Parts: sequence; structure tokens; C-alpha cells
Amino acid sequence: MTDTDIFGKQVPILIRNVSLNGKIQEIYLDGTGMIGAVGEKITDHDAEFIIDGDGATALPGMINMHTHSPMGLLRGYADDMQLFEWLSTKIWPTEAHLTEDDIYWGAKLACLEMIRTGTTTFNDMYFKMESVGRAVDEAGIRACLSYCMIDGGDHAKFESEARIMESTVKNIRSLHNPRVMPGVSPHAVYTVSEEGLAWCAEYAKKEQIPLHVHLSETEQEVADCVAAHGMRPPAWLDHCGVLFEQCIAAHCCWLDGGDITLLAKRGVTAVHNPISNMKLAGNRALPYPEMKTAGVNVALGTDGASSNNALDMFSEMKTAAILQKFFWNDPTVMPAADALKIASQNGAKALGLNAGVIAPGRLADLILIGRNPLNVPFFNTDSNAVYATSGLAVSTTICDGVILMHDGVIPGAEEIMNKAGDVASDLVRRAAQA
Repeated sequence: MTDTDIFGKQVPILIRNVSLNGKIQEIYLDGTGMIGAVGEKITDHDAEFIIDGDGATALPGMINMHTHSPMGLLRGYADDMQLFEWLSTKIWPTEAHLTEDDIYWGAKLACLEMIRTGTTTFNDMYFKMESVGRAVDEAGIRACLSYCMIDGGDHAKFESEARIMESTVKNIRSLHNPRVMPGVSPHAVYTVSEEGLAWCAEYAKKEQIPLHVHLSETEQEVADCVAAHGMRPPAWLDHCGVLFEQCIAAHCCWLDGGDITLLAKRGVTAVHNPISNMKLAGNRALPYPEMKTAGVNVALGTDGASSNNALDMFSEMKTAAILQKFFWNDPTVMPAADALKIASQNGAKALGLNAGVIAPGRLADLILIGRNPLNVPFFNTDSNAVYATSGLAVSTTICDGVILMHDGVIPGAEEIMNKAGDVASDLVRRAAQA
């Protein structure tokens, strides 16, 4: 079987000569989407394709736990602005002109970027998610996709949004693809009514799917919630039934001790988005030391590529670790091993995936980082991965036992980049003419 034959096929694969857990090992993918064996020498398995890692580092695939994939169409369109000015004058007015085709190509571009930089799973919140589902299905990546409810306190709008949510979940499931999972997303406490939040919570529990929400991103959000409801945002979400084990709360910058205790008690996953929060001047880092002590499951996300402006989880890991050390004035906070765990294993836990670790019986979602100057010398795998490596150093990306990128090559990449660029230009042109 040739290199070009192997793309997109779930067949037995043997990966040789890779560094895993500090020593050279082999990894066998059994052809069913699972890791069949890991060892220094695997001799009792037949493989249809053999990858010579040539000393590459093997890592679990990155899991991006908070993003808005089609927003890559607006990468660089509006920068260096205040958050709510950025949203209300640039992003939301342009998004009003998005078509299903725009969404599809934006998601195709995002999947391409994530595959290129070593992400195998992402947790997405946006609109027209059937188009995103089609892009994910074709790309071979794994994703949890949620329609983003915004009802603005209007009952008629809530009813319309709820019907769209139900339809989206049904349509995502109709793909019959275990890599493409449905979720539920009330946008935030300041954009969704009590009725809408409670309905989303009940619906997610009934359907047994994750709930994805923005939480305590800014100090203003906290102040406004207290003024409106007499409670801080986590307490208000809990009042509405939103905080439960399958709740994934993005940002979580402005939490106090009581908030953290509540999230830990309810089993909520908090998602750190350091680059987006720093770029939009959120003015506070997610309180990781206290959250770790309390036992909160903390994962990592990039946010959308219009506020980040990339989907590179390696950049996100480094920024997360360094921001935590700087903000809390302690160089021991979030060591490299923690950063790698929140970028992979903790995200898998939040989504109920048997992934995030390279071991027999786990999902065959893994990446190889080819030898390059950033990985020399090789004293510590975690340190090199978090502090030295760029996502563009990823040479091979495998999801569900299928090779999506090999030696930096992704079939169809040029077409996707060209088409997405054209679609983005047309979107901005239409919005300007409106």
C-alpha cells in the first residue's frame, strides 16, 4: 500500500520508532479505530501500513474544548477592540449574513487547520451546525457540535430557538457517524433567558448529551448577573439546572472561591482559553491553582479564530502554562505535564471519550511530532511539547485509526484554503453592502 492509498482508510497500522513515555516504542492500531498494542517491539500483529516514525514524538491528539469553527472566516477581520464593541459592531453584524455554504467552508478550513496542528477532537458552538457536521464528517476529525441558543429574553424567540436546537440534534444524529456528536449550547447568562437556560439543561439531560456554555468571561458579566438576579453567574446557572456533570463551561476567568466549590460539587468541566481572554483583555486568568485543589476538571480551548486568531493547541498550551505562572506569581503553577493533560485527557473526560492517552484499548487518536531543532535536546517530552513545540511541527495526525495527515500532507488542502478565502471575502463584501 502506498502513502497516497492510506489516507482516509481504517486499516491495521504499525507505527515504529517513535518516542513515547521517554523511550522508543511501537504502536499498533488494530483497524477498528482502537489502539491494539504498545511496546518496544510488536511482532504478533499484521499491519497493512507501516509508519517509520524516525524518532518522532508520539502524543495523544489534542482536544480543543471551546471554539466556534466557522469563525475562521473572520480571522484578522476585526482586531484590537473592546470585547462588546468587537461583538456588536463587527462580528454579530457580519455573522447575520452567513449562509449554510459559508458555514460549511469555514468549518472545512477549521478542520484543516486543526488536523495540520495536531487536534483530533473539538467542541464547537455555533449556528447552522448541520453544515459543520457535514464538514467534520468529510474531514475525518472528531467533534461535539452544538447549536448556540440566543433568545434575548423573548419568549417567542426562545420557542423558535428550542425547535432549531431539537432539529440540530436530530440532524447531527442522522449522520450515523460516532465521530460527530450532538450537544446543547445556551450562549451565556446575559443572552439567554431563565426559561431558555432551564430548557437547555432539561433537554441535555434527557438526551444525555453535553451542554456547552460561556461562563464568567468578564467582570462586567458577573456584575450584571448579580444586579439582575442577585446571584453570581455560576449560582444563577445552578438555579436554572445548568450545572451538572456534562456541563462544559468556557472561560471561567472571574470565579471566586464559592463559584469554584460549586463547579467542583456539580462535576462541571471548566475550559481555559488564555489567548482569546488575553487578546480581549479579560484582565484575569482562570484560577487554575484553586480549581485544581478543589478537583475541578479543567480542559483547554482556543475559542474562535476571529478572537485568537488561530486554532493551534500547542500555542494554547504554552500560553496557558506561562499565563498561569505570571498571573499567580508562581513558576510552579501548571507544570508542563498539567498543560498537556488539560489539552488532551481532561477534554476526553468531559466528552466521555476513551481517548487522551496512548495505551491499548484507547481510541486511536494520536499525533506524531517529527524531529526538528525545537525538540533537541530531548530531556523531557512534556516540556518540549508544551514550551518548545509549534503545532506546525506535527507531521502525522491520526483520528479513529485513520491517517488524516502524513508527513505534513493533507489531501485536498489547497482547494479548501482557496475556497475558504474566496468565501470569506464574499461574506465581508455582502455585509459591507447591507
